[in-house]
Amino acid sequence: MPLKSACPLITALTSAEAYQHPVKSVSLVETHISWVLLTGDYAYKIKKPVNFGFLDFSTLDKRAFFCHEEIRLNQRFSPDLYLEVVAITGTLDKPQMGGSGDVLDYAVKMLQFPGGQTLSERAEQGQLAVDEIDQLAKSVADFHLTIGNATEISAYGQSTEIKYWFDENFTQINPILIEAKHKTQLQKIQLWGDHEWSNKADLMQLRREQGYIRDCHGDLHLSNITLINNKVRLFDCIEFNPMFRWIDVISEVAFLMIDLLHLGYENYAHRFLNHYLQVTGDYKSVALLRYYLVYRALVFAKIALLRDTQLSNTDDSNKLRYSSFANLAERYTEVTTPKLIITHGFSGSGKSTFSQKLAEKIGALQIRSDIERKRLFCHQATKNEDSKVGAGLYTPQITQELYRYLAQCGKTIMLAGFSVIIDASFLKREQRDQFQQLAIECNAQLIILDVQASNEELCRRIVNRQNDSSEATIDVLHHQLQSVEPLSIEEHPYVIAIDTEANNTFETLIGQLIK
Repeated sequence: MPLKSACPLITALTSAEAYQHPVKSVSLVETHISWVLLTGDYAYKIKKPVNFGFLDFSTLDKRAFFCHEEIRLNQRFSPDLYLEVVAITGTLDKPQMGGSGDVLDYAVKMLQFPGGQTLSERAEQGQLAVDEIDQLAKSVADFHLTIGNATEISAYGQSTEIKYWFDENFTQINPILIEAKHKTQLQKIQLWGDHEWSNKADLMQLRREQGYIRDCHGDLHLSNITLINNKVRLFDCIEFNPMFRWIDVISEVAFLMIDLLHLGYENYAHRFLNHYLQVTGDYKSVALLRYYLVYRALVFAKIALLRDTQLSNTDDSNKLRYSSFANLAERYTEVTTPKLIITHGFSGSGKSTFSQKLAEKIGALQIRSDIERKRLFCHQATKNEDSKVGAGLYTPQITQELYRYLAQCGKTIMLAGFSVIIDASFLKREQRDQFQQLAIECNAQLIILDVQASNEELCRRIVNRQNDSSEATIDVLHHQLQSVEPLSIEEHPYVIAIDTEANNTFETLIGQLIK
């Protein structure tokens, strides 16, 4: 028996006879803006004839246009999933999907992929894996690096427009709130937002001029990302309103981070951010990250509250979701003293591995000198340049310029209220002094991680390295051992020694850092 829908056309389309390919059964999934018919091999998405102001599917021509837009935009990252726009013909009681004759409506035809594998479902089941986060970071970063950016004559990405959408959350949330504590919390967030926008409006405009307002996904949360054959796939981007899609790339990053944070995947949120930035090198964007994290948390909070007002049952789940997201928004309005953590150690000591783990645990940004050295001089991060000691990318002049650049990135991050780990060798006193002064300028806590391993272990790790951005060789290690300027007595108060051959080192360090 066909599934029932309030729309006669949709009810008729739940019959297998409506399709020109074999169909055993049809399942219907309904949202506030669309119907999706699952037929086994293919899924057909039909837009509802609604007009919400920010979204207008009210006429057949508009639905046809946005169906084509959905195909065009989603084929940027999933061309094999988004197939074509098909006409729905025939009569209301006997429609044909992809038939001939007068058009009743249009549908987006997609390859139907397995259910239960969206990253939101995997996260809720505790199955989200590190490999999926790394794939996601690489996919989003590569996507952002290749999509078009807003032109000078475009209206997208103006700082006033960014503020408009930020402030719209308060306009919609405030009238619904009942409890005084929630109203007080929201007022605090709104005051912070006004102040932050005043301080960052010029930077928002500069980001626009520099090409960081791009044609993004626009709705990139975990429910719109799935696994197909163990590969992360993006789908269902925003087609109905380009204002929601043409955004600063770091706003899209914040969207995913808030979703991960809400679901309790703190380490994964920080891992995603670090991997994304290490691919793009867009560390200047961190100056706006806090603003966009608050904005995205407010959007999630607003949606939860609006859903709660539409339900007549006594389920408190949406109220709890609102509080969770509102608390996340408030969290990112509060800035604590940042940490400036620099590593000190020879090649093969385990600095990068240890720094990555630490960054995920404490929510810091990890900047890898090996990657930034190559990016700074337009080389591929994983390509081995076969530079000799003191030559090529490793001359004293280039190394000096690299450390200046690392300091600039670190300063941006700390002034934005985030801790940073500068993952470099820091074997020269001059290099360490430069960052000690930086910590003073940024009112940050300086920590020097003295990362150690035996000479035999250093050699073993260097020989066994594969697919890493570091080009260290045994010759490089020997040069480091001979030219190192040891940590001074004056530096000892900032030093935490790390033996990467010990089993309990990480837990011990965390205890020292959170005292």
